Amino acid sequence: MLSLKGVTKRFGERIVLNGVSLELAAGEYIAIIGDSGIGKSTLLNVIAGLEPVDQGTIAFEGNDLGSLDDDALTLLRRDHFGFIFQAFHVLPQLSVEQNVALPLLLRGISSPQRAREAIASVGLAGREASPPRELSGGELQRVAIARALVGEPKLVLADEPTGNLDPERAKQVLDLFRAQVKERGAAAILATHSEAAAAGCDRRYRLAADGLRSA
Repeated sequence: MLSLKGVTKRFGERIVLNGVSLELAAGEYIAIIGDSGIGKSTLLNVIAGLEPVDQGTIAFEGNDLGSLDDDALTLLRRDHFGFIFQAFHVLPQLSVEQNVALPLLLRGISSPQRAREAIASVGLAGREASPPRELSGGELQRVAIARALVGEPKLVLADEPTGNLDPERAKQVLDLFRAQVKERGAAAILATHSEAAAAGCDRRYRLAADGLRSA
């Protein structure tokens, strides 16, 4: 499904990604482990086509991302990718249901039922009308998971999704995330600095200055 070959990314003179290669199949859930600032977010950004690479290739389902223009990349992200962020990025002016339904609306799909089913799947049934300010950090992260998965993406990219949660809440959220990803047959990449967070993944890799290797 996803193939990275010799991916290198520089910011000025600094090499952030150094010859990274990776293969990911449908249904796999893998972790990219690394210290803060090592380039985990940059790696997710280049996989999503948000940042160009300086060397190497990235292919998604056989399509070379480097050959796609901005419009094609936007459609690829909209239709096939799901994103979960450490800071949640739940929109405060929208209700829980409106936040979760947003990826569908961007595709021209009006399906309150799908949004409500996604909300129920993360244990928030009955909170559809709640504004984000009434939710805890763990609940906000569950909203983010539901929003990422409601469109049935083929690839989910999670960037330190539990960095703001206490260990017990983080484990609950990650267990839920894994279960939801596996149930829906998506592939997922978890970028994290935490060995504990990575423990539930099918494979683990460590990102360092000299590249990516199995952990």
